[in-house]
Amino acid sequence: MTLLRLCHVLSRAVLALAMLAGTAWAQQAVEVPSLDRPAGPAIMLPGFWFAAAADSPAPAMLLLHGCGGMYDRQGKLGSRYRSLAARLNALGVHVLVADSLTPRGEKELCTQRTGSRAVTMTQRRRDALGALQWLAAQQGVDPARIGLLGWSNGGSTVLAATNRRHREVLASAVQPSLAVAFYPGCENELKAGYEASAPLLMMVGQADDWTPAAPCQALAEQATGPRPQLEVYADAYHGFDGTAPVILRKDVPNGVHPGQGVHVGTNPAARAASAQRLEAFLRTQWQLVAP
Repeated sequence: MTLLRLCHVLSRAVLALAMLAGTAWAQQAVEVPSLDRPAGPAIMLPGFWFAAAADSPAPAMLLLHGCGGMYDRQGKLGSRYRSLAARLNALGVHVLVADSLTPRGEKELCTQRTGSRAVTMTQRRRDALGALQWLAAQQGVDPARIGLLGWSNGGSTVLAATNRRHREVLASAVQPSLAVAFYPGCENELKAGYEASAPLLMMVGQADDWTPAAPCQALAEQATGPRPQLEVYADAYHGFDGTAPVILRKDVPNGVHPGQGVHVGTNPAARAASAQRLEAFLRTQWQLVAP
């Protein structure tokens, strides 16, 4: 092994270890144009770019936040996104996290009633399609291996941005090669008829009383195109892949029992199983080689 090659291997190993430890020095602030305003100046979405150490063009994943936005109480990028970015970087995958709320004057949508939210699913879909184009244009990104991954409202965005029944999805210049949705709301795309534009993995909680599992099960059974893969985790509520304990959020007006609140919180077994399932899905679809 040449000295140059050895230095590159060592630097990649150091980067992977730093990322796994949660170090944020590789985080770069960026702005990503949305496709939501085709007739005027583009809405610019604030975002963060986590570049993986890669020898050649590498896959890239767009992370789509839920109704609570992507920031924590201190105004920093939430640990959920930083943690997953670290894991994906360690697999050799670039990561982009994009903010759909702040440019539109919103901090969260969770306490707003479905159907009257200030940021619509159409807007979020167009944000995602714009971000896919941005990713495909980045140096070091393999445009044939670009994916979407979202949670809750972001998971619903994944479905909306990969449903070929929507004309703008069908006409998009950049098509994802895979998609992942954690506990999405599946009702809208189920009603529209879901025609997948890419292999889709959905992971939902059996006990979820915010975005229930049943519509996602029906969507997986009725979808056309690549057959969606569905994992349903027993005794798991909304947010099962997080680390916070289960609580009842009474400030959420939506859910299975409107007005009665929804349960949100971790399930350690489902958290571990979903992490393993995600990695296996990415390795298979993108033919990733273990570091």
